[in-house]
Amino acid sequence: MNKKLAAALSGGAVLVLTLSGCSDDSDDKVNDWAKKVCDQVQPQLQKINNANASILEKTGDDNKPADVQKADSVAFGQMSQAYKALGTAVDSAGPPPVDDGEATQKAAVKELNASSKAYADLKTKVDALDTKEQSKFADGLNAIADELNKISTGGDQALRKLQSGKVGAAMSKQEGCQKQTASTGPSGSGADADADASPEGTAPDKKESTDKDSSDKGSSGEEPAEKDSSEKKA
Repeated sequence: MNKKLAAALSGGAVLVLTLSGCSDDSDDKVNDWAKKVCDQVQPQLQKINNANASILEKTGDDNKPADVQKADSVAFGQMSQAYKALGTAVDSAGPPPVDDGEATQKAAVKELNASSKAYADLKTKVDALDTKEQSKFADGLNAIADELNKISTGGDQALRKLQSGKVGAAMSKQEGCQKQTASTGPSGSGADADADASPEGTAPDKKESTDKDSSDKGSSGEEPAEKDSSEKKA
């Protein structure tokens, strides 16, 4: 019932920040700006990942419409809050010290605030769905998935620009702006607590340890589930 929604999420709703190591051509001023932003970004990215995971948990056909509605509503609300906080983080940091920095910053803040509003609108629409008839609820959820897909695939040009050049190189070095995996077992408001409690960089270390143990014990080659839990961000 929730599978189309899950597919839309995997399309890349979180456009911030899919940065991987770039060439280090940034200077100290740009690095300082990137740290100021990324220190505030990390908990918001974790919140978004956890919200996505809580929706994915309700993808099975055996889930009751009311339970799906509740999980999706909470998740969209968390996403809206997180994108608003991301916009505030970029805004409060001031323009990055690069050519056309002020225009780039303002455009990125505008997009983040627009995403916040879009997720708030989705929450309102989910809350209004009729859960008494499963077929009607499924149709409504499909319509919401279509809207989510539009949010996921469009309107991130300014953020892409913010993550390019010297600024992107500086941000890619900051742990707070690197991909985060969802905390284990997010549900309802617990996702917020998980987001704040989850230390940066722990998931990859855990994965390496698991892989090594599996190899030593001669396991059948199971792949850790964590790898696919985070969104593929475009």
